[in-house]
Amino acid sequence: MAVQGIFEVSDATFEQEVLKSTQPVLVDFWASWCGPCKAIAPIVDELATKYAGQLKVAKVNVDQNSATPSRYGVRGIPALLFFKDGKVADQIVGYVPQESIEDKIKKLVI
Repeated sequence: MAVQGIFEVSDATFEQEVLKSTQPVLVDFWASWCGPCKAIAPIVDELATKYAGQLKVAKVNVDQNSATPSRYGVRGIPALLFFKDGKVADQIVGYVPQESIEDKIKKLVI
């Protein structure tokens, strides 16, 4: 990953990287062919930098990893799932403005 603080997570590493994380985690479910995913990526990158040390940011490519999106009922992408203490605390599906994502992050990291 080009942006520091963003982890590429697979079905195999999801539990260790996300569910066992001591920090809240924002997981971006995406695919390379998805236009809205490409549009939201710079926002996710910026938030990863802004909240470094408070929030872990992970990306899951749904074309390469089908078990994890299926496990969490991800039907549309981009899907942003917010995990705290190994559980889904919130989620956003589809493209939304940065402020909407940031509002949910603030609830997690405070």
